[in-house]
Amino acid sequence: MSILTLVSVVVTAAALFGWLSVRFLRLPITIGTMLLTVIASLILIALTGVFPGLNSWAVNFVGQIQYENLILHGLLALLLFAGAFLLDFDYLSREKLAVTILSVPGTLLTTAAMAVAMHWALPFVSVQPTWIECLFFATLISPTDPVAVLEMLHRVGVPGNIQAQLAGESLFNDGIGAVLFLAVLEISRGEHFSVGHVGALLLLEAGGGLLLGICLAWIASELMRRVCAYQVEILLTLALAFAGYRAAEILHVSAPLEAVAAGIALRRFNIRHPHHEISHQSIDTFWKVIDEVQNAILFVLLGLEVIVVPFSRQTLASGALAIFFTIAVRVLVVALMLGLIRMLQPGHKSSLLTLSWGGLRGGLSIALALSVPHAQSRTWILAATYLVVVFSVVLQGGTLDLFLRESAFKLQMPHRAKTRSSR
Repeated sequence: MSILTLVSVVVTAAALFGWLSVRFLRLPITIGTMLLTVIASLILIALTGVFPGLNSWAVNFVGQIQYENLILHGLLALLLFAGAFLLDFDYLSREKLAVTILSVPGTLLTTAAMAVAMHWALPFVSVQPTWIECLFFATLISPTDPVAVLEMLHRVGVPGNIQAQLAGESLFNDGIGAVLFLAVLEISRGEHFSVGHVGALLLLEAGGGLLLGICLAWIASELMRRVCAYQVEILLTLALAFAGYRAAEILHVSAPLEAVAAGIALRRFNIRHPHHEISHQSIDTFWKVIDEVQNAILFVLLGLEVIVVPFSRQTLASGALAIFFTIAVRVLVVALMLGLIRMLQPGHKSSLLTLSWGGLRGGLSIALALSVPHAQSRTWILAATYLVVVFSVVLQGGTLDLFLRESAFKLQMPHRAKTRSSR
């Protein structure tokens, strides 16, 4: 099957399901497209006995999609850059302490808690996991997915500080999760492991990625202000997103953090230049469109994956446990981190409910699940990850506006009370 055929089917499905979502279901495009793709995929599976040729074509089609390369070494570069570039820099700067605590110690604690919980609970559903398998699952499911989180934040109006906390955490904890995943991969291969080794790896990869992204963003910004052509400026941002991500991979530093740092730094550098030097509006519009279109395509790809996920009674039970513990651990860890933040920064405003329910998982988790070595060990990991992602995107993402509006109302209550008392 040609690449053009693959792209044509996926883009057409995204367009059709997006239209149905907006026209009839009244759902956000990404949630609607993923939900309809999952339903269509399940119908194809159910029709196996009636139309075996159709199901065989669908399995072959999905089998040719290289999710790991497509997401980790393709879409992720643009999605992370776009999300970081479009983030409100002022609010992010004010919430840097909260973002740092949530994304670093929060991710480490979540990973440890998830590994212990799954290793303890899975034997109750007749699954006997090894510690390595549980660590693999914990490292890929602990980081919140920036693509899913940012899409949700863009469609629901919430206070800027909450957006910065949730989006900033999701953008930065990917790099932490990737380093932990690599550390577990080294353990599985019998290589030397120590806490100091992981710390050094984290510092080198994370620090190197951040530094590379800032340096490349400065170069791109200086080039952009020296031309008066928005087309060239957009091409420079594309070059920064693609080439910067690839350069990080070649240099063995964190590519996700490079993309995040490049997007944030480029926004910061460009703010210093007046509008007659850089076409701010044209560039922003371009990246908003890129972000929205890629999100729709990505969630169609995730919906198609249900055709090849190895579901069974055991894997379904594993997924149910994974959903429960993912939510429970998220609530506990966020509560602890917010307590620490308020100790260090008295009066800090946040929302436990919003940050907990808003910790969505998405395509990155599935891509990492497909990267787990040994197909036999990967069976329950892939199925559980997929169920967590579907639950997260469809149910959590679909109802999150209710939590966000409630949180926004509560955050505005003190201000309203103060206004009434002053009158």
